[in-house]
Amino acid sequence: MSPGPRASLPWRSAAQKRRYVRGLDAVEARLEAVAKGYPGRLGEACRSTLAAGGKRLRPMLTLLSARRDLPVGPAVVRAATAVELVHMATLVHDDVLDHAVLRRGRPTVVHAQGAATAVSTGDYLLAQAFVELAGTGSPAAVDVLSGAALRLSQGEVLQRGAAFKVTTSVAEYEERCERKTADLFAAACTLGAQLSGVVPEAAAGLAAYGRLLGLAFQVFDDILDVSGDEDQTGKRPGADVRDGTVTLPLIFALEVRPELAEPLSRPGLGDAEVDEVVVAVRASGAVARARGVAVGYIEQARLALERCDDGVERDLLVELAGRVVDRYS
Repeated sequence: MSPGPRASLPWRSAAQKRRYVRGLDAVEARLEAVAKGYPGRLGEACRSTLAAGGKRLRPMLTLLSARRDLPVGPAVVRAATAVELVHMATLVHDDVLDHAVLRRGRPTVVHAQGAATAVSTGDYLLAQAFVELAGTGSPAAVDVLSGAALRLSQGEVLQRGAAFKVTTSVAEYEERCERKTADLFAAACTLGAQLSGVVPEAAAGLAAYGRLLGLAFQVFDDILDVSGDEDQTGKRPGADVRDGTVTLPLIFALEVRPELAEPLSRPGLGDAEVDEVVVAVRASGAVARARGVAVGYIEQARLALERCDDGVERDLLVELAGRVVDRYS
């Protein structure tokens, strides 16, 4: 698993660290059980997806949003597992749509085993997410995650419908990010709060925090596509340019360099053309401007936590937001 919250958070005590490391270990064990629960090519694809690792940021949000004066119970662990399974499923499905070759530096399921196996793998992981959540015995929890999953699919439809649309507005981009990314972050926080009995006002603050953190996370990820390198991202730079996904850095670059509209609206760019667009975006000042927007979301997320009392790990959630900024700095 890639370095994530388990390694980077400033734990106040050994007991606090032990609590959340054990929680993440329990989530990892349940993920492994799901991956090993099906034989043949599908099981192999699930195990490959799990082996690719990840930061497990969403499960950590679920754990940190639960009441800290109670043990991390089985229901919270199941919810954290379910959130990560939904995330894993969407990555596999996204790779099919994008014809992606690499994910986190490893061959994607679609590249290694074909589209049919990849689609089935994503479907299996998604179904298992709701098996996990049903085990909590909470219909309200299922409602939260099913709503997030529905909006996630709507966000994907929005993104596909706006492919190569160089007139995409900031508001349209934000709506897409809310559905594709931020709503699952908010759901992760809501589930931890809901299943542990956090009071409604604090739960609302946690949901707002998750949504804003998710927006920042997506903007930073889109920045990385035009400012990072393959060693850092695990995939070729300029993927959004190739796919016609008009992100915030591209929207800002188009304001300064309107001549970029021609290549950005044209499918089938060659590698050299993609590289030229990426260089132009970097030179336009769009990356710094987009980063300012992402940092603004982080500041709003921290303010949202003021609605929470000390019954949840507010300080660690603030630190976690800071780690999102640090990762892209």
